[in-house]
Amino acid sequence: MIPDRDRISAFLEAAAAESGAARNTLLAYGRDLDDFSGWLAARGLGFATAAQGDIEAYLIACEASGLARATRARRLSAIRQLYRFAYDEGWRSDNPSLRLSGPGRSKALPKTLSLPEVEALLAGARAQGRSDADRARNTCLMELLYATGMRVSELVGLPVAAARGDPRMLLVRGKGSKDRMVPLSPSARAALSAWLALRDAEDEAARITRKAVPSKFLFPGTGATGHMTRQQFFLQIKALALSAGIAPARVSPHVLRHAFATHLLAGGADLRAIQMLLGHADLSTTEIYTHVLDARLRDLVLEHHPLARKDDR
Repeated sequence: MIPDRDRISAFLEAAAAESGAARNTLLAYGRDLDDFSGWLAARGLGFATAAQGDIEAYLIACEASGLARATRARRLSAIRQLYRFAYDEGWRSDNPSLRLSGPGRSKALPKTLSLPEVEALLAGARAQGRSDADRARNTCLMELLYATGMRVSELVGLPVAAARGDPRMLLVRGKGSKDRMVPLSPSARAALSAWLALRDAEDEAARITRKAVPSKFLFPGTGATGHMTRQQFFLQIKALALSAGIAPARVSPHVLRHAFATHLLAGGADLRAIQMLLGHADLSTTEIYTHVLDARLRDLVLEHHPLARKDDR
């Protein structure tokens, strides 16, 4: 019998080749399926022999262990896709996950920031850093993030070639290796130009003194990826929040992405345009920002309208 780990590998390879699943998605599916495989193995079962009741029991065990609803929903999604693959490949004559319903995802509105809060973060980026290069890099990261709404993985992985020539727009490779164009604001272009000048000077000095090969990434790093990691930027943005007088728990790269979309919508931007800028495959994903705006407008009326009564809140 083929080991479950080999079946997981085959499934992940197919997902990468056929659907263009992002690397982080594949890693998450791999971890989820490894956990499911271990749970089955402890009961003398495997992917080839598990029935619908076994999958249901696994999901109940996940809930009992305190896993978040979103995590349980993702695990069921991975299991469903695995068994769809198994049925298509012929090593299962049935799909035991077909009739299962998941826990669903939380309907909580995305967290965002006000315009003054974003401006405070940008001001903090311009002031924080041990050197001119550090401050220029921090400013460029924050300006690009807020100007484009990029995902953090898209931002830190930007190739430097995409930023050459004072571009008005950047070509971004998003989920599923899908490319999109995002426009740059004048302040983002200025921050990009300032960072490139210092970054290139550092690269040239390293090439001369250490014979180092210049990095192909806009934001170089010393790790295996060759660029700044998401974790490094996450810690950096928390420090910026602290310096700006904003609770660090309220700020993350993804919150800046939400702020980008919410502020555009409040300014009258078309929802489909925002969908394209964010790289959402489905408009329904983008539509949640209309609810954010509705909630903020409601609060605005209740707080400031002279006829609003406190007991109506």
